[in-house]
Amino acid sequence: MKKKSFGDRSHGDKTRQARENRHVKPATEEKPVPSLDEHDLMRIVAETEVPFLLILDCVQDPHNLGAILRTADGAGVHAVVAPKDKAVGITETVRRISVGAADHMPFVQVTNLARTMEQLKEAGVWLVGTSDRAEKTLYELDLKGPLALVLGAEEKGMRRLTEENCDFLAKLPMAGKVECLNVSVATGVCLFEAVRQRGISP
Repeated sequence: MKKKSFGDRSHGDKTRQARENRHVKPATEEKPVPSLDEHDLMRIVAETEVPFLLILDCVQDPHNLGAILRTADGAGVHAVVAPKDKAVGITETVRRISVGAADHMPFVQVTNLARTMEQLKEAGVWLVGTSDRAEKTLYELDLKGPLALVLGAEEKGMRRLTEENCDFLAKLPMAGKVECLNVSVATGVCLFEAVRQRGISP
């Protein structure tokens, strides 16, 4: 039987439906997971031998948050932390983009991010933030041990107080003409460099 060539595809047939995303569960299977608070976060830290956390400072785009949660889940992050104000929470868009990660990744919304960061430091967690003003690159830092990576919002980056509460700052080396990466892409780079250093395996 003669195979169809690419030219035989009916691109103009508007009755054809788009392929389903096999990674996304049907809506009837989805169960919303409520966000956690500061007390839940400290419990997770206390119960985890070597905490691996992600802090997002006012990320507002649900597509970015969904992509970040998917990446965080893949990297083995124990919890994602974000402020309650001026930041996106778990929405249907976030859940769809995260292809299920939003339904089981611990997502902590805190009232005072700076205070929460102080509490994490008191609990022995090292805070590493990303900033264009950093002197060292991410690849020069030790990302093993109890760790929270801190990333800022779209365009503006971390707020001043958030940056001041970090133990260390790191930058991603940029070889081209653009100054920075999208926050979800930068998060993936940072998380999986930590995964490489920490030797995390399934």
